[in-house]
Amino acid sequence: MAPLLVLAGVLGLAVGSFLNVVIHRVPRGESLLRPASHCPRCQRAVRPWENVPVLSWLALRGKCAGCAGRISVRYPLVEAATAALFVAITLRFGLSPELPAYLYLGAVSLALALIDLDVRRLPNSIVLPSYVVGAALLALPAAVGPDWNAAGRALLAMAVLFLVFFAIAYLYRGGMGLGDVKLAGVLGLYLGWLGWSSVVVGAFGGFLLGGLVGIALMVARRASRRTPVPFGPFMLAGALLAVFLADPIASWYTTTFLSAA
Repeated sequence: MAPLLVLAGVLGLAVGSFLNVVIHRVPRGESLLRPASHCPRCQRAVRPWENVPVLSWLALRGKCAGCAGRISVRYPLVEAATAALFVAITLRFGLSPELPAYLYLGAVSLALALIDLDVRRLPNSIVLPSYVVGAALLALPAAVGPDWNAAGRALLAMAVLFLVFFAIAYLYRGGMGLGDVKLAGVLGLYLGWLGWSSVVVGAFGGFLLGGLVGIALMVARRASRRTPVPFGPFMLAGALLAVFLADPIASWYTTTFLSAA
C-alpha cells in the first residue's frame, strides 16, 4: 500500500501544478496550453526546474527568478492540498476500479472551489464535461464488477439532485445560481454510486457547512444576510465529506436520533 500512496502523492503534486493553471486561466477564457507557464509581471517563461511542485517555490523563496516579483503562496498550497487529497482518496478506495473516478472528483473539486471563490462562477467548461468524464470513469467499475445497481443508483441520484437544486434555485431566486444546479448533478452521480446515505449526507452537508460559515461571517460582522456567498465550495466540501464519512455519520444519526424516537 505504501508505494501506491507515494505514487498517489506524486501524481497529486503534478495534477495540483496543472490545477493552478486551470484556476488562473479558465475564468479568463485563456488556453491551458499556450502560452507556456510564465511570470505575469515580466512575461519571463518559467524554466522546467522552476516548475517543480512545492520545491521550486521554496527554492525561489516565493519570488520570480527574473523580476523577483512575488509568487502567491496559494500555488504550493494547491499542489500540496491536491497531493494530500489524492493520498486520502487512495486510502479510501485502494487499488480499485473506482479510484480513477474519485481522484478526478478530488481534482475537479479543488479547481471549482477556488474558481468559485475567486470569480463566484462555476465554469461550464469544467462542470459540463465532468458529467461525461464521471460517467465514463464509473462505467469501468460497473463493467468490471459488474455493479449495475450502483450504476443505476448513480444516474438516478444525478437526476434527483439536479432537479432538487433546480427547484430550490427556481423558488428562491438569487439564493442559488444555475452553476450550482449543474454541479449538483455531477455530485449526485458520484455520491449515488456510493449509496443513498452518501447522497443525503453530501447534499445536507453542503447546506450545513454553508449555513455555519454564513452565521460565523455575520457574527464577525464580515457579512450580512444579503451578502452573496459562493455556494459551490460548500457543496464540494459536503460531497467530499460524504465520500469519506457518510456511513459513520448516517450510523451516528440513526443511533442517536431515530433509536431515541
